[in-house]
Amino acid sequence: MTAIPSLNETLGQQRVVSNADGRAVIEYLAGAHMCHSGGVVQGGFISGWIDAAMAHAAMAHAAISAAGAEVTPMSLELKVSFFAPARPGLVIAEGWVERQGRSVCFLEGRLTDASGAVLAKASSTVRLMDRARVEGAARAAVST
Repeated sequence: MTAIPSLNETLGQQRVVSNADGRAVIEYLAGAHMCHSGGVVQGGFISGWIDAAMAHAAMAHAAISAAGAEVTPMSLELKVSFFAPARPGLVIAEGWVERQGRSVCFLEGRLTDASGAVLAKASSTVRLMDRARVEGAARAAVST
C-alpha cells in the first residue's frame, strides 16, 4: 500500500524560511505535476501556498499575543489575485498579519518567483479557534 503524502508534501513545501512576529516565509517547489496547459501551475496550488504562509503568520502572531499559542486559524474568507503565471521551480510564499482582534485576524500575503517577481497576492480573514477543539472535531468527524 502506498503511503498517502502529507499536505506539506502535496504542496511541495521545501522549508519554512522564517516564522516570527506575525510574518511567515515558506519556500515551495512547484512541479510539472502541478501544472495545466502550457506549464502553468494550477491556481489551487498558488492559493494553497499563500494561504499556508498567512496561516503560519497568524499562528506566530497569536503565539505572542493574548490569543495564546494553541490556536488554529480557520478561514472565513480568502481572496487571491493572480498577476503572472507560476511555472515549475522555486516559489516563495509570504504572509503577514495586518490586524488581529480577540478571535478574528486579517491577513495578507503574496507569492513571488525566485527572482522576486510578484505572481499573486492574497487577503484572508480567519477566526482563531482553540486548536484542541478543532482537532477533536476533526477526529470525531473521521471516526463516524
